[in-house]
Amino acid sequence: MSEVRTAPRGFEGLIKRERYPHTWCPGCGIGLIFNNIIRVLSEKGLDYSNTAAISGIGCSGRMAGYMNMDSVHTPHGRALPVAEAIKLVNPDLNVIVASGDGDLASIGGNHLLHTSRRNPDITVFCVNNETYGLTGGQLAPTTPKGVRTITSLNGALHNPLSMQKIVTGNAQYFYARSTVYHLDHMRECMHAALEWPGFAFVEVISDCIELHGRRLGFKTPHEMIATYGEKYVLAPAGRTELAPNELGIMTKA
Repeated sequence: MSEVRTAPRGFEGLIKRERYPHTWCPGCGIGLIFNNIIRVLSEKGLDYSNTAAISGIGCSGRMAGYMNMDSVHTPHGRALPVAEAIKLVNPDLNVIVASGDGDLASIGGNHLLHTSRRNPDITVFCVNNETYGLTGGQLAPTTPKGVRTITSLNGALHNPLSMQKIVTGNAQYFYARSTVYHLDHMRECMHAALEWPGFAFVEVISDCIELHGRRLGFKTPHEMIATYGEKYVLAPAGRTELAPNELGIMTKA
């Protein structure tokens, strides 16, 4: 783990400004997600003195490297077991994971199955960009059926993996879905996840504009993100499963 350094409290104290400019493309939704994770951590009083951030490989995994706290940048797909191990040896530490769908649900899919089943008290922020954004825009398990990628020129042949069903298939669970368009709702999900006494998984929809969105016909990040306001709706109260176009929080204690 990296050396813990004394830093100011609050929002600015949680960011390693010396590492800027960041590596994300202009208009990338990961920047919005990072900003709001930092905002929520600050509001909850979580910082370098009581929190560790774990990430895997990918554009989303870069978030932990900009957080001014102990962090681990793990091998591809291994963020969850590392986070679980850290929580096991230091139960008083708040442990968060910030990574992407390729890391958490594909290469790390087996760990998602079993870490969620064991229900450790860690919070996972998963950026679902429905492709492998860092390595060229290849087909991912989360790519919607029929969508063209660099490795599915005629469209994805299969239905996408449901991270919701993996997480909610357990005896106890916390699963939330939001998008980078619904910022107030995203923060609500993050707050609730950090308060949950067990494994909490927040999926945030944020497609990659450069290596996925432009192939889908979007000319700008704004145009792409704005479509989430049309496509996604908040689920009615009492819903026990979110439809593919619904946002909300599903829990079972």
